[in-house]
Amino acid sequence: MCSFLTIESDQNVFCGRNLDFNRLVNSGVIFIPKNSIYYTVGSKLENNLEYEHKTKYDILGIGTNLLLPNLALYDAMNEYGLCGGQLYFREYAKYSEKIIPKITPVMPPYLVGHILANCKNISEVLDFIKSITLINRPLLGNVANLHFIFSDKSGESLVIEQTEDGLKTYRNHLGILTNSPSYSYHIDNLSNYLNLFNLDIEEKTFSDVLIKQSYSGSGLRGLPGDFSSPSRFVRLAFIKEYAKTSKSDLENVNYVFNMLGNVSFIDGLVKITNKSDISKIDTTIGDYDYTIYSVVYDLANFNIYFKTYTNQQILVVDGKELNDNYFLEFNFKPEFKKIK
Repeated sequence: MCSFLTIESDQNVFCGRNLDFNRLVNSGVIFIPKNSIYYTVGSKLENNLEYEHKTKYDILGIGTNLLLPNLALYDAMNEYGLCGGQLYFREYAKYSEKIIPKITPVMPPYLVGHILANCKNISEVLDFIKSITLINRPLLGNVANLHFIFSDKSGESLVIEQTEDGLKTYRNHLGILTNSPSYSYHIDNLSNYLNLFNLDIEEKTFSDVLIKQSYSGSGLRGLPGDFSSPSRFVRLAFIKEYAKTSKSDLENVNYVFNMLGNVSFIDGLVKITNKSDISKIDTTIGDYDYTIYSVVYDLANFNIYFKTYTNQQILVVDGKELNDNYFLEFNFKPEFKKIK
């Protein structure tokens, strides 16, 4: 369960993401410098690494260090301002059962890293994915059900989904992605909410009785408020349509965190009934999905801002200051600043 949002300001583009799940193993901020060796099939833990590659660009993002040198990135960006994320796509993802000659096989958890290692923008992504195949190969005993979104610093976005109908891409769309069903379903579902707008309903006379407006927010009354993927997609669409941005990059980072807060999960409200996609490294599995971390990517400045559910202090890593492999594991200890 996750939410991804792209926001454009006058001079910059920001990508925000909530990772909503019931577990996270050895994860944090990862920097992978250009010219790093990685693989698109297998893992060092299983001693079955195949299909060696080398990164063309610096990459900064969030993922697990257990699978390095492979790029198991949940979301990330590269030095050219291309940003991407993987999101849960349960019951809909369908990958190739065979490896095609002269086509690079890629296990789904490695796709974000593989694309960011080789592409500068959405146009290059569209051309690059013609040379790869997402394969139905288990990673540590599990095949992850995922779909993907990418955005570049021009503001263009691309959704990639591989289902039983084949590989589908959606270009120049909303810059929003949640989880199942398919992206096309979420777009069609927006037609159910075309009556909503951000202007409060004015007073109205019924016969000779004048009913005055007594509270705010009536224009968006009926906007779904639950935590399901379709409801979060709808809320994000209205957030992107109406939420304010600023000329200040730092203000926009804060604004995106506020936007993500509207679709975040409170621990305890979403109890899991289907604990699927469990790998051999998932030793601690909770009973509830919740927003484990929220992150905002500043595509023009190669900065990543993040916070966790239990530590709401926003931290920043400047990718331009990093030259070598870097990993900062998440700090889940609450921290507060005392005012003197």
